Amino acid sequence: MKIGGLIKSIVLTAMLFLIVTFSTAQIDRVEPPNWWLGFKNSSVQLMIYGKDIGTTTPSILYNGVTLEAFHRAESPNYLFMDISISEIASPGRMEIVFTALDGNEITYSYPLNQRERSSKEFLGFNASDVVYLITPDRFANGDPELDVVPGLLEKRIDRKDDYARHGGDIQGMIDHLDYISEMGFTALWPTPLLINDMPRTSYHGYAMTDFYKVDPRFGNLEKYKLLSKKASENGIKLIMDQVANHCGTGHWWMSDLPFKDWINYQSDYEKGSAAMITNHQRTVNQDLYASQADKDLMNNGWFVPSMPDLNQENTFMANYIIQNSIWWIETLKLGGIRQDTYPYPDKAFMSRWAGKIMDEYPEFNIVGEEWSYNPLLVRYWQQGVSNSDGYESNLKTTMDFPLQRALIEALNEEEHWDSGWIKLYKGLANDFAYHDPSSILLFGDNHDMDRLFTQLNEDFVKTKMALAFILTAPRIPQIYYGTEVLLSNTENPGDHGLIRTDFPGGWEKDLVNAFKGEGLNKDQKEMQDFTRKLLNYRKQSSAIHSGKTVHFAPKDGVYIIFRQDRDETVMLVLNKNEKPFALNLERYNEMNLIGTRFKNVLSSEEVILKNELQLKEKGVLLLTKKSE
Repeated sequence: MKIGGLIKSIVLTAMLFLIVTFSTAQIDRVEPPNWWLGFKNSSVQLMIYGKDIGTTTPSILYNGVTLEAFHRAESPNYLFMDISISEIASPGRMEIVFTALDGNEITYSYPLNQRERSSKEFLGFNASDVVYLITPDRFANGDPELDVVPGLLEKRIDRKDDYARHGGDIQGMIDHLDYISEMGFTALWPTPLLINDMPRTSYHGYAMTDFYKVDPRFGNLEKYKLLSKKASENGIKLIMDQVANHCGTGHWWMSDLPFKDWINYQSDYEKGSAAMITNHQRTVNQDLYASQADKDLMNNGWFVPSMPDLNQENTFMANYIIQNSIWWIETLKLGGIRQDTYPYPDKAFMSRWAGKIMDEYPEFNIVGEEWSYNPLLVRYWQQGVSNSDGYESNLKTTMDFPLQRALIEALNEEEHWDSGWIKLYKGLANDFAYHDPSSILLFGDNHDMDRLFTQLNEDFVKTKMALAFILTAPRIPQIYYGTEVLLSNTENPGDHGLIRTDFPGGWEKDLVNAFKGEGLNKDQKEMQDFTRKLLNYRKQSSAIHSGKTVHFAPKDGVYIIFRQDRDETVMLVLNKNEKPFALNLERYNEMNLIGTRFKNVLSSEEVILKNELQLKEKGVLLLTKKSE
């Protein structure tokens, strides 16, 4: 064959290949799956995925909607579309036409919905709330038919295995919203409910394999919406646990990544090399002297080998994460977001992420997890502080690990000039550094640390004192499910699977049912009643919600904190004395206590304060006085 004929043959073959390729283009996913009219930000970027869809040219003909631009990825199976939605657009199904080079067309009908409430109606959690944290797989099994879902990698249910799935689900939470409400909780934070199609330990939810799909072992999107609706009807705000830092290795896009920099250390992953794990040196975000190598490994390294690190410096990834958060807020009518591993992603992106959300929803709230015991680091991430590097986080709420540790140490240590209550006193004194201490989330335990009862060496009275402080301090309090009935992991401290133990009564054949108060031992029942009284009192306490705080340096094993506004004075007495103790009240004259009538919150008895207050036993005394 002559060279000219050979070239002609190659060209014809290539053309035929293109025609076949374009003719077989398809759409498997469009994300976000729908959008809304009436946002302050009128733009949305759609990610289209399907075989060879990136080789087509999109167009839109819909009144009030403009296709500003489209972008092809490095994989031919992706297409990104920048869409602008004007005020004249109406709700409906917008047709997007994808035209191949051979002229063939694919038409996709995309939903544009009318918003059901205005941005200002999305009210976030605040210091008037108490957050109940749940690990859904371990709370209650409301629909046993969901226990095993064919086609998913992890199929077994084994309640005897701390790291297997146990079968708790969304219906289980819905079934017990009355318990959560009657206890006095006003916000619900379930750990992630999105699908984790991973071969092991998929129960915890933090290795997501689809950011738009509810794990079918928990339920479905409609069930998630029902949880939000029913929670709202019970006066409970729903907080969604989100992860901007990483996904699971089983995520659908891991077999066909759109760009070479969609995840960090992507070339290593594609070569099959071992994952580069983060150094967990979170201080590099603030450290004036941090090396670039340490910064890069901290922010780009994978959290664990099964969790690829998302590259938020890729603008398409950044848009994807922001829009995903907004989609869930709007879809579920959320009352807040808890953002996992907050210091690990690119911090400039996290500022933009939080800023975009709060700009759209000014009354909303987000809490970021910064697991640091240094209050300066917690301070750095809260909006409104003057950071030396000029960083503004746009984040209202951070998690108070420093005060949590101070509380545990204060309760466990003997009283000396530098130990015991003085640590809690000085820990609270650090509030001068924060822009808004009352917007910080305080807790005794959570899903990643030993149970509060275990941390306090299973001391019943100390656990009461811990909860009383958490619920009275100028903070947003959070309580982990089962703390109210003294769940513990003392038999194996540090075991995450045991920390996330089953709530008694959440399964049909459970011998103990804490929801009904059946089968609990004396201490468990008393702690549950104690917690219920505190929570329901707290609901009505304006002084605790927003009053000023005054505390007195600990003395003689007693630490006293006041919360006060013009309508109420609250007095919390934390007493370590094992024997009866007469507390001289003259030291507290500035609070105008002597001769004043108070009510004991826990016993409902009236108390007229005199020069001395008789403390009969170690523990908690909580007094309240309404202004006349």
